[in-house]
Amino acid sequence: MTRKSIKSGRTTLADVAHECGYSTSTVSIVLNEKPLARYLAEQTKVLIRDTAKRLGYRPDAAARSLRSRRSLTVGIMVFDISDPFCTLILKGIQKTLQPTNYLPLIMDAHNEPKQFERYLQMMLERRLEGLIIIANWLFVDINMLAELEREQMPLALIGRESGSMTSFVVDNEAGGHAALKHLYELGHRDIAIIRGPVQLGDSSKRWAGMDRFAKTAGLTLHPRLIVDLPETSDPNSGFIEGYALTKRLLDGRKRFTAVAAFDDLTAFGVIRALHDEGLRVPEDCSVIGFDDIPYAALSSPSLTTVHQPMEEMGRRAAERVLSGIDDAAHATPSKQYLLPPAVAIRESTGRLPRR
Repeated sequence: MTRKSIKSGRTTLADVAHECGYSTSTVSIVLNEKPLARYLAEQTKVLIRDTAKRLGYRPDAAARSLRSRRSLTVGIMVFDISDPFCTLILKGIQKTLQPTNYLPLIMDAHNEPKQFERYLQMMLERRLEGLIIIANWLFVDINMLAELEREQMPLALIGRESGSMTSFVVDNEAGGHAALKHLYELGHRDIAIIRGPVQLGDSSKRWAGMDRFAKTAGLTLHPRLIVDLPETSDPNSGFIEGYALTKRLLDGRKRFTAVAAFDDLTAFGVIRALHDEGLRVPEDCSVIGFDDIPYAALSSPSLTTVHQPMEEMGRRAAERVLSGIDDAAHATPSKQYLLPPAVAIRESTGRLPRR
């Protein structure tokens, strides 16, 4: 005898789960035909469906609708919470949600797409009403997001562009342009550039901005002074790779007086390598980063960097999601928001000394 109808006379997901020996979550995934069902064995799905049919299970239409039941919960999916890029973004989201009745539910996918899908499914089972995704350079589009958009789930992506959902990103091309212009105006002409991984869109856009400035200013960017970070599964590896690439540049025959690094962690690696070779920053070599993570102002020397308005990105993404929840009847078209960068001038850059 199952546990059905003792209280209500209706078979529940828990009844089906108890009868067939699987968890309620697994039964829900199968009977509601959720994307994660594709990872389950076919015989498992057949058994669950047959059991549900035999017990007379009927889905609760309200439970299947993410928009018809209120949870006052906004999901925040972080691909890697150890990435310093996330800190100020989360602060902006938290400040925006704090005065409201919405509870933020934060989950860290640890750079694993399958973990992302698993956590997202768990969020959906708790009937979250909106979703904010903080993506790093490893982010790839996940099919489940398309399904959420079809369900008109208010979504916002921070840190990566997306053609299918609302996104908030810094204008990377303008940032690259501003970084090289800053070094040029300090008198530097022999400038080394450490670009991001080739496959990363941010890297190509920052490089496009630098290249555009160089052509406008008549500045020659020497190929031997341009290197790329390797592809990696760890977005925090920039320090180690920045150190190694700077050592390689120093071992080359082409002299340079400044380095434009892909991001702040890479810039920290550059500074360490220069220090280990007995070179002073900025007296012997200027260094500029990109992002303006919290450590940038605290390092020694403090890091000149291209500031991303990360807290503002978090705030605006949260506002967009809340607006979508409040006005569910009028879906707002997806849009990409480019936020302007600014150079935060600190101690790691200086004028080219006279020789």
